[in-house]
Amino acid sequence: MDTVQAPARRRAARSASQAQAVIASHRTEDAGQLFGITELCQEFGITLRTIRFYEDKGLLSPRRINGARVYTRRDRARLALILRSKAIGATLEEIRHYLDLYGDHGEGRQQQLQWVRERTDASIRELEARRAAIEATLAELRLINTEVRAQLERMEKAR
Repeated sequence: MDTVQAPARRRAARSASQAQAVIASHRTEDAGQLFGITELCQEFGITLRTIRFYEDKGLLSPRRINGARVYTRRDRARLALILRSKAIGATLEEIRHYLDLYGDHGEGRQQQLQWVRERTDASIRELEARRAAIEATLAELRLINTEVRAQLERMEKAR
């Protein structure tokens, strides 16, 4: 089972480190850098439709220059956060709330961090409860399996 989970863990770790790098890079001196939609799609391995979907939901608001979508470093950082949030199971409404907490100039960063702490605490508790239920079910199944094997073995010996 661990070998099945390992690729997912590696993807999540790559996603997390990529998101952190993107977010950190939007704070650099070259904050005026602009990106095209195709560029972002290639960078994040997503489709044009995905980005347009997030735009339609109001999570991204690119500028338009001569009719073309143009994204800022901030848009790029928001996209990284959206994708990371989706990867851990956040709903679009939760993502919107998180992004809105930030404010125009980061004034809501502390509220953002508190909200993330509360949400991750709750998710961790829920997942740990699920894991405990799964472990209990596995233990029961192993017990049943062992008993059935023993019965079959006794039946085969009795022949």
